[in-house]
Amino acid sequence: MHAAIEDFLRALAGYASPATLDAYRRDLTALAHFLEAHDIDAWSTLDVALVRRFLGAERTRGLAPRSLARRRAALSRFADHLVHSGVLAHNPVALTQTPRQPQHLPRPVDVDQLSRFLDTPHDDTPLAVRDQAMLELFYSCGLRLAELTALNITDLEARRVRVMGKGSKPRQMPLGSRAQAALATWLEVRGQLADEQESALFVGQRGARLGHRAVQKRLVHLARERGLPEHLHPHRLRHSFASHMLESSQDLRAVQELLGHANLSTTQVYTRLDWQHLADAYDQAHPRARRHKTPGEG
Repeated sequence: MHAAIEDFLRALAGYASPATLDAYRRDLTALAHFLEAHDIDAWSTLDVALVRRFLGAERTRGLAPRSLARRRAALSRFADHLVHSGVLAHNPVALTQTPRQPQHLPRPVDVDQLSRFLDTPHDDTPLAVRDQAMLELFYSCGLRLAELTALNITDLEARRVRVMGKGSKPRQMPLGSRAQAALATWLEVRGQLADEQESALFVGQRGARLGHRAVQKRLVHLARERGLPEHLHPHRLRHSFASHMLESSQDLRAVQELLGHANLSTTQVYTRLDWQHLADAYDQAHPRARRHKTPGEG
């Protein structure tokens, strides 16, 4: 059963990201263990009842709705693979429902508070210089964690950076002056940490490309060290970037392009649009929304 999972992941590797492959491997391995615990050792026996029992067991043990939805998506793609391979006659996962997703929006960090955090002096060691460059780049460009860790030195230009987004969709992001300065300082000392043949923009103490978990830990450490009274993670910096950009520019389409969203509806949720701001903009812009004086008013 595990061999079939690896066959599926090899077929998927041509167009899926490493993070997606790792997530799908965990999801499908969990299903395989569930079936084995119930003395089922062949994928040909997978049916709607088994899929529902598995997802129900995962929900019972506390798996979040978002994780359940991703787990179901992994199962569905794998079931399609089994249908294509002739193991199943149809996809049983297609007959199950996707768990409803709660709208949990990360609260953006206050712009002044975030500015003070970013401007906090550091000790100028290579690691501190690297961390400052990462922080400035996260906030300057609103990058996803996977986008930042995948960057190579060759992706940098004088005033912009080339990013490979979700679905292998490239985009170019302008660099703010603070990010440019922080990156220039980092490139001056990067050779003190990086292996000679390493192409990654950001490296760890051992000289190799910095991983996702290492970046997350550094952000938590920096928030604590610099006195930021909030939990800080890459997604929250991305959300702060989007919210602050929208508040300043009021250009939802531009923010959509900068974030690399395929659909505008995703950007609307991501940027946590303020209702009062929208209502005020509507009152000012719509010709039928303006209040006209009545004949009795002065």
